Amino acid sequence: MALRKSKDEKRAPGHSGSGVAVEDRVGASVAECVALGQALVEAGHLPSEQLAEALSDGKGELWPFGNVVLTKYGVGRTEYAVALGKACGLPVADPKATEVNTELAVHVDEAIARKYYFIPVSEQDGKLVVWGGDCSKGKRDDAEAAAGKTFEWLATDPKTVTSYMEQLWRSDADISRLVATFQDAEAAFQAGEEALNEVNLDDQAPVVQLVSRIVGQALRDRASDIHIEPLDKEVRVRYRIDGQLVEAVRLPMTAHNPLVSRLKIMSNMNIVEKRAPQDGQFSTTVDGRPLDVRVSSVACVFGEKVVMRLLDKSKSMVGLHELGMPRETYNAYSKIVHAPYGMVICAGPTGAGKTTTLYATLLEINSTGKNVTTIEDPVEYVFPGINQVGTNERAGLTFATGLKALLRQDPDVILVGEVRDADTARIAVQSALTGHFVLSSLHGNDSVAAVHRLLDMGIEAFLVASAVVAVVSQRLVRRVCDNCKEEYEPTADELAVFRQHSGGSDKSHFIQGKGCSYCSNTGYHGRIGVYELLRITPELRRLIVGWATTEELRRLAVAQGMRTMLREAMQLVEDDVTTIPEVVRTLFAA
Repeated sequence: MALRKSKDEKRAPGHSGSGVAVEDRVGASVAECVALGQALVEAGHLPSEQLAEALSDGKGELWPFGNVVLTKYGVGRTEYAVALGKACGLPVADPKATEVNTELAVHVDEAIARKYYFIPVSEQDGKLVVWGGDCSKGKRDDAEAAAGKTFEWLATDPKTVTSYMEQLWRSDADISRLVATFQDAEAAFQAGEEALNEVNLDDQAPVVQLVSRIVGQALRDRASDIHIEPLDKEVRVRYRIDGQLVEAVRLPMTAHNPLVSRLKIMSNMNIVEKRAPQDGQFSTTVDGRPLDVRVSSVACVFGEKVVMRLLDKSKSMVGLHELGMPRETYNAYSKIVHAPYGMVICAGPTGAGKTTTLYATLLEINSTGKNVTTIEDPVEYVFPGINQVGTNERAGLTFATGLKALLRQDPDVILVGEVRDADTARIAVQSALTGHFVLSSLHGNDSVAAVHRLLDMGIEAFLVASAVVAVVSQRLVRRVCDNCKEEYEPTADELAVFRQHSGGSDKSHFIQGKGCSYCSNTGYHGRIGVYELLRITPELRRLIVGWATTEELRRLAVAQGMRTMLREAMQLVEDDVTTIPEVVRTLFAA
């Protein structure tokens, strides 16, 4: 017995005891999540019936739970921070009163800060004051142990931590050091371009690190695209953030050829061909998040311009109810997309979020009893339960030929990535008329113009009138940053536009973003969709068959209750979601 007891005692510290400690810590974390959720419910920021689902989505940890309630359940950042402070017994941070101090970044290792979700903001009485997005007791103890310091903790929300983190530790901070290595290549450039085009495949080569930093910082800055543009004497790198191009860095011209060659190698493109346009793609990982990058090159006056489209695979698909449609529009649209047959068109310019809306629609109607098939160019996001086909012109698989093939696959729902030509349009319309439900995107300024585009492609008016059941047109406008929003007085011109298109609103107080570190001094953070839903009624069908003008169609649609995009956008202004100048910039109002 004594021997047996001795074995248990020896085993306890390394096995049984640590297991109990882990279980205790997990239990404590779950309890803190529950306390946080209850605090949000008691404050009226989270409906009590959604608490159980939110806790399940958060998986018993504060950081994922915080991200879920902020994004999926619409809890405000300030309200979340207050509830987190209450649940963890900590004071609450005030982002509006604090600016990022980049000098403090040297006091904490970046890897530790990212692992435990905190940022240093100031020093008080020899202690480092940090803001924590996950303020569970276990995470705080682990962070202090890893850093070898004692911190003064303040509670804040995950979005603020992430935003400040990207400003403290930017991937492009040491680009100047990497670029300096390309200055040595100037002599090679003078001697002959061949020497400059040699690509070093070593992972530590400056050009490899340069690409890694440019792509990494773009993802952290929420960029959708990266533009690498050769100018007269230098190379400009810009990120498209919230629909606007923002200059990130300028490189010497000597960096251009190695940079483009590296991207071509990664994308399986021909590095020798510099005149013909090329397309390719590659996959990588940034901060543990899988990323697909589509690459396109085209020859310009001063060299090849490269544009990269970033597709963050870690982002979950957006549901139809999360797009930001007004309640009436959402209710009408969700009924339409459950129709057994017919054609629904999503219209808008490039970058207006058409693909996101179409995917959200597929998620809404997908079920095990339906064969849902898509044909896209290319397949952007892959999700289970849906058959996705990518076009391949070299193999003869275009939208038109692919759509013909899909009709022999016993489909219930077909998504056509884009109607670009008359053949595709005709097959899509005929599919809708023969018992299939067809979803498609189409480039057009608004919903009525999209109907006329089909007519312009040569599709007979009676076919269009019979097949199309609805057209949803959309744009994306930037949201006012809720961290730095303030009241302001609009100009006379802005006020005139608002009064003209807001349906007689008497709103007198308007807000705008002042600009802060959270929104990179733009005054905006994130975007929201503006939607216009055109339902094809019997009266509209008669006008379409009679080749009525777009103005006649629009006038009747508005008379039957259609709210135009401009009217919906002005409603967002009235609700203090966006600003009048942003609406004017996006919707071309006059």
